[in-house]
Amino acid sequence: MNTPLNSSGTVVLFRLTGEDRPGLTAGLSEHLMKFDCEVIDINQAVIHRSLLLGLLVRIPPHQDADAVVRKIRRRGKRLGLKCKSKEIGDEAYDAWVRRQGKARYILTLISRAITSAQFAAVSRVLADQGLNIDVITRLSGRPPRNSNHSLTRACVEFSIRGEPQDVVQLKSRLLDLSSSLNLDWAWQKDSAFRRNRRVVALDMDSTLLQAEVIDELGIEAGVGQQVAAVTEAAMRGEIDFDESLRRRVELLAGLSESVLPKIADRLELTEGAETLLKNLKRFGYRTAILSGGFTYFGEYLQKRLAVDHVHANKLEIVDGKLTGRVIGPIVNAERKAMLLEQLAANEGIDCEQTIAVGDGANDLPMLARAGLGIAFHAKPIVRTRAEHQVSNLGLDAVLYLLGVRDRDLIE
Repeated sequence: MNTPLNSSGTVVLFRLTGEDRPGLTAGLSEHLMKFDCEVIDINQAVIHRSLLLGLLVRIPPHQDADAVVRKIRRRGKRLGLKCKSKEIGDEAYDAWVRRQGKARYILTLISRAITSAQFAAVSRVLADQGLNIDVITRLSGRPPRNSNHSLTRACVEFSIRGEPQDVVQLKSRLLDLSSSLNLDWAWQKDSAFRRNRRVVALDMDSTLLQAEVIDELGIEAGVGQQVAAVTEAAMRGEIDFDESLRRRVELLAGLSESVLPKIADRLELTEGAETLLKNLKRFGYRTAILSGGFTYFGEYLQKRLAVDHVHANKLEIVDGKLTGRVIGPIVNAERKAMLLEQLAANEGIDCEQTIAVGDGANDLPMLARAGLGIAFHAKPIVRTRAEHQVSNLGLDAVLYLLGVRDRDLIE
C-alpha cells in the first residue's frame, strides 16, 4: 500500500464473508479500536447464516496503514472470515460523497412467492433506467420448506439511488410485469413523508368487503341483475357515479329495512382486512372509510374493525321501507378526495402523510390526492392510472408499502 493519501489518513474498504455467529462484528470492531480507526460506513447482512460485512474505515495518519490492514485481515482469518481490502483514493471518495445528494426511491415487490423470473425482470428494468440498487431487504417472514404458495406472501424492498431516465416508461414496464408475472409493486420517493404517514382511508365495497353492497340489496329487492349491470358500468367509469347511484337506489324503492342486518351478517371481509386495521390501530394510524356505499354498512364495519371515521351515503327510510332516495350530498369521486383533505386538516398533517386504498374509477381522485394511493384488486382503468397497486395479495399487503415487516405484526 502507498503512503497515506493526505493528513486525514487512509480510507480502506474491508469486505468480509463467512459463516455467521455471535461476536464476529464485536471482534473486528474491537481490533479497529486498537488502531483508533474511524468507521465511516458499515453494511452487514446475514442470509441463512452466511455473513456479508462491509466496513469503510479511515486509518489515522499516525498509524502504519499497511500494517493495520494486514492485522485486520489476519484478525478476520482467525475469526473464520475471508477478508478483502481496497484502498479508496481521494477522487473515488469525493465522488462517493457527492452521490449522497442524489434522489432515493423505494421499490417494493410483493407476490405469493418471489421468483427468479420476477427478480431478473425487475432488476433489468432498473438497470436499463441507469438506477443503482443500494440495499435489498426482505420484509416478509421465512416461508415454510413445503408450500403451494396459495396463501403465502413474499415481499422484498429495494433502496434505489438516482433519477430514472424515463419514469413513465419505468412505471409502464413495471405495470406490464405485474400482469405477466403476478407481481405487485410500489414506487415511492424515499422522503420524510413516506416514513411519517398518519391517516389511512379505505373504500368499502370490493375493498374492505368482497362484495358490492348495493348488488346485495338489489338481490333482496329482486332486481339484482339490473343493479349489478349499472354497478359494473360505473366502476369502469362508463357512467357518471351520481347518476348510476340514483338509478340503482331507485330500483330499491319499497325494500324493507329489516333486510339490512341480514345482509350485513353475510358480508365477507377481504383477505387481510382485519390484520391491516388491527395493526394500523396498534401503530397509531387514524383510519377512515370513505365510501360511495351506505352508512348502515360503513358503521357496521366501524364497530367490527374499530375504524375511526365513516363517510358514506345515507339511504332514506320512511315507515320501515327504502324510498329509493339518498339523504344529503352523494359521496362521489370528488367528495372522497375532499373528505381525505378534511381528514388530513383535522389531524393537522399534510396530505402527503395520507394513504388511500380503493378499487373503482370513483376512487381515482382520492388515490391521486393521497401521499400513497393504492389501487386494490382494481378495475383496469384504475390499475393503469394509479401510482401503486396490490392485485395478488390481501389488504394486509398495504403494510409492506409502509415498510412494516411480518415479524412486527399481530394477527
